[in-house]
Amino acid sequence: MNKSENNVESYAIIGFGNIGKALARAFVRKGIEVSVATTREPESFASDAAAIGTEIIPTTLAEAVQADIIFLAVRFESHPDVAKVLSSWQDKIIVDVTNAYGVPPEKMGGQPSAKFVAKAFIGGKLVKGFNHLGAAILDQDPAVHGGRRVVFLSSDDDGAATEIGTLAKKLGFSPIQLGGLSEGGLLVQAHGNSWGQLIFKDLIKFD
Repeated sequence: MNKSENNVESYAIIGFGNIGKALARAFVRKGIEVSVATTREPESFASDAAAIGTEIIPTTLAEAVQADIIFLAVRFESHPDVAKVLSSWQDKIIVDVTNAYGVPPEKMGGQPSAKFVAKAFIGGKLVKGFNHLGAAILDQDPAVHGGRRVVFLSSDDDGAATEIGTLAKKLGFSPIQLGGLSEGGLLVQAHGNSWGQLIFKDLIKFD
């Protein structure tokens, strides 16, 4: 399942709500295999996964977190439940697709939400991304009128941000790097009852 076995990056999506399904369709469009897990048994959502495509592999949470790159597409409040599945997330990239809208900043110690999430995934490399689009937009083919739909990425690990940028291109998106989580990354993070300035902005980039 992981890169050490076959030298190919493995991917997983944790969460199979509207956002998780939209991400799954992005992988299917490009014929890329991805595991999908929730806190439920895989049998409970296997038919939904099959309806999206054969590239979607329903699995358990414990198996999904063995992937190299993990999309965290759960409710913000649920991220600690995912984080505690592994004692160390060393060498893994976690793509934080959550939005902490309505969560009081003091509950996060005044930190940006992505910084707060990153602390839970001990040893992992967190990239904030794919969260600024609503599910209905993310669900669409990112190829639009000869251009590609933009996804914003931010991380405190340049290597991880570059790697997710490469994956975003492979999925048909146009990645724009915003820098660190506490810098440009603030533009795609909710803060209390306000949205970051780039959230819900549907942009198309033409090369």
